[in-house]
Amino acid sequence: MDLDKDAQKLVWGAAVPLQIYLDESEITTLTPPPPFLVLGPRLGYLPLLIPLLKPHFNSSLPPGVDTIWFDYKGLPLKWYIPIGVLFDLLCAEPERPWNLTVHFRGYPSEILTPCEGEDSIKWSFINSLKEAAYIINGNCKNVMNMSQSDQVELWKCVGKAALEGYCRISSKLKLGTTMEEYIARIQSSLMQPTQGISDADNVGPSRAGRIPVRLYVRCIEEDLDDLTDATAINSWDQISYLNQPIEIRNNEGTYLTLHDALKVLLPDVFMDESSIDEQMSNMLLEDVPQQYTESDSQGGELEKVSSMGNNTVAFTSDRQSPQCSPSKSRVKLIRIQGIEPRLDLPLSWVISNLLNPEFYLHICVYLEVSPSQVERR
Repeated sequence: MDLDKDAQKLVWGAAVPLQIYLDESEITTLTPPPPFLVLGPRLGYLPLLIPLLKPHFNSSLPPGVDTIWFDYKGLPLKWYIPIGVLFDLLCAEPERPWNLTVHFRGYPSEILTPCEGEDSIKWSFINSLKEAAYIINGNCKNVMNMSQSDQVELWKCVGKAALEGYCRISSKLKLGTTMEEYIARIQSSLMQPTQGISDADNVGPSRAGRIPVRLYVRCIEEDLDDLTDATAINSWDQISYLNQPIEIRNNEGTYLTLHDALKVLLPDVFMDESSIDEQMSNMLLEDVPQQYTESDSQGGELEKVSSMGNNTVAFTSDRQSPQCSPSKSRVKLIRIQGIEPRLDLPLSWVISNLLNPEFYLHICVYLEVSPSQVERR
């Protein structure tokens, strides 16, 4: 248990060193302003750094209304993806400090959804939390019934990376905050009769052990000696995205490993176990439990949540197939919270310690493909 707490503290305290430059076209002074150096919380979001950035660059900006956004090597960065996930996904070889460009003008609305400041980020977070609650519990009533003060306090804890305060508030949502709690809830639910969506606090057997996953897949050239030579991402179309629930155990009741989960999420890639990078295959357990698949966790629509007050929430499980040919790919590396984890880790431990605050597990996968496949994209 102490080890679990230590792991959670490390995740919540982790940060990406950022070196942020003002876009050259927006500099109005003879001498360009120096870059802004800051530690970006891995669990945080880039727009939350604006109150620190604005005073630093304010004297160099042209007149006009601020429409702030960031880019990395020309790629506009999606503001609702956590800083740590962006870093893991876009830096094949971790770049420290991570060099970003901030723009105060010319918002690329054809690429990025509008961001109206911190409120947009907060409500994006709350909506993700509702979706996660629905996947885990079969309903999101506990999230939707949160008091205004608890919502404010929970969001403040996320912004300040205050783990203890976050756990205190999030425990009211009854989603489980530790592996022991999570598994205890699953075992308890198996002894109860099937519950309807209208039941606020209980987890029906059909949903016991479900976790929400956001998977990001990037293809890089095979046989690269140095990952810094990987072709840079210049369009979000080059990133494949999967948003779907997954079980933490199979039909036989065996708890799954991270490797088993990836076999469910990327069945075409893991169809032939030889597709796993040789170094990674050395990490696998010799006796891997049989994978478990379920019809409604393979990319179909999830049920619509029944009307609760004046709110009706609908969730879908989104799947965008890898742009490269999965059958001709192999896994180069996997990153979760900046870690390249062993694939034989129990999935229950991974979700207990490496979840983001909105209760999603974000996984970044790099697939090796032929250089011609990368060039065609």
